[in-house]
Amino acid sequence: MAGMTTASLVTGNTVVLKPSSDSPAVAAFFVEILREAGLPPGVVNFVTGSGAKVGNALVEHPKTRFVAFTGSKQVGLHITEQAARPRPGQIWIKRVIAEMGGKDFIIVDDDAHIEAAASGVVASAFGYQGQKCSACSRAIVHEKVYPAFIERLVHKTREIRVGPTTDPANFMGPVINESAFNKILNYIEIGKQEGKLIQGGHPLPGEGFFIPPTIVADVDPKARIAQEEIFGPVLTVIRARDLDDAIRISNDSEYGLTGAIYCRDSRHISRAKEECHVGNLYINRKCTGALVGVHPFGGFNMSGTDSKAGGRDYLLLFTQAKSISEAL
Repeated sequence: MAGMTTASLVTGNTVVLKPSSDSPAVAAFFVEILREAGLPPGVVNFVTGSGAKVGNALVEHPKTRFVAFTGSKQVGLHITEQAARPRPGQIWIKRVIAEMGGKDFIIVDDDAHIEAAASGVVASAFGYQGQKCSACSRAIVHEKVYPAFIERLVHKTREIRVGPTTDPANFMGPVINESAFNKILNYIEIGKQEGKLIQGGHPLPGEGFFIPPTIVADVDPKARIAQEEIFGPVLTVIRARDLDDAIRISNDSEYGLTGAIYCRDSRHISRAKEECHVGNLYINRKCTGALVGVHPFGGFNMSGTDSKAGGRDYLLLFTQAKSISEAL
């Protein structure tokens, strides 16, 4: 929200900012900060409401020139489709930045540092309750280190505390709303049929939408929980025969956002750099936590338009090029 808005501002545009209906307060505080910083009235216009009503109206309006969106594949494709249709009075082709979902992976090769790999997978899979488009939802593990990795993965996951975020000791809070809560629990039930549940799997008692970190092992790469975005604290673990198999599994997805590989062999790392088809690839570190100005972020395939937010080239997307020649 902040990156899209400020990128548009610094390139000379006015903005209608419509936040997610699940988190309007954060956007409201952000707009107040912009006003305190001296932004002139009318440059950023704050509008709340549902995506189905307010969002659609903004996308379809003939005076809208550009749409920047972060969210689900389903909504991103709908926006792209609607923006492509000219409306009465519209004299331009609307452009769209769509940052959508992911089914992100971390490969653990046979020579990986197991402790580091387990820590990276846990942080990537369960940080912010797995509610990140970049969250690791597939750990693809070489069969030679599979048992050792599973042991360390489960041990580290069991150390995670889940509870209200008012307590800093809690690493995980609730998922965003009841709809997400029910969707995630439904995928967990599917996962129990498609693999071996080795951690979590049940909602926590008490008030709130709390789901513990959940791990399903021995999952077939074609299983639903290995293919569909869950957007919650659910990790699938997939066994790979070798690096060839691991890279094949990593690319067996309609998404292409983030991925990582834990490996010490420089030849294997070089292969991953060339052959893993994701917009952001990390070597011997977790697949979340892209830093603005350091890791330009964006994916392709059904993960979006590969806009690479957080980099200098991103700003060019909010401009129009004009060539001028003058005879002397």
